[in-house]
Amino acid sequence: MNTWSPEDLALLAAHDSLVLTAGDGDRDGVEIGMVVVHGALYVRAYRGVRSRWYQAAREHGRGRIRVGTVAREVLLETGAAGAAAEIDAAYRTAYGTPAAALVASPGARAATIRIHPAPTHLI
Repeated sequence: MNTWSPEDLALLAAHDSLVLTAGDGDRDGVEIGMVVVHGALYVRAYRGVRSRWYQAAREHGRGRIRVGTVAREVLLETGAAGAAAEIDAAYRTAYGTPAAALVASPGARAATIRIHPAPTHLI
């Protein structure tokens, strides 16, 4: 998988959330909190794997993110357990304990998505 550029990582660090749109087309995206752990970008569906946007991400495996005014084509890796404890800690640091508790539940952990930049030949 491709890695995020230093410029993209700086952009992600400067924002609290992103807008994720799964698949192709002109659907509205969902704004969601994000965290970066060891240079990898993660989001979680606090409602678990039955969340509508998580299901769309699993079905399509690709989409777009928008951070501020910047948009990127991405690949969506669902079920990405990654470093669960480190992701939990990153959410606590970014959003505080009450908000992080929503995404640290077993259901939310199961609905972790790792977001990769799409290779340029896929765009």
